[in-house]
Amino acid sequence: MSDDVVRPLLRVVRGEPSAEELAALTAVVAALSQRRDRPRPTPVGAWASRSDAVRRPLHHGPGGWRASGRFA
Repeated sequence: MSDDVVRPLLRVVRGEPSAEELAALTAVVAALSQRRDRPRPTPVGAWASRSDAVRRPLHHGPGGWRASGRFA
């Protein structure tokens, strides 16, 4: 094979897809072939964490008052 010949990106092996089906397949393959770096989530410090705003159930009995604190 010489260097002047360009191989097709996709080749239909079986069946006769319509122009719309080939366009959809080409769009999907092109989108999947792009490599993108995914942004990493920004770490959240303990003071900025919103999980502490959700109230946990309060338990009665010995030590219940102390367990109701923020970092119990």
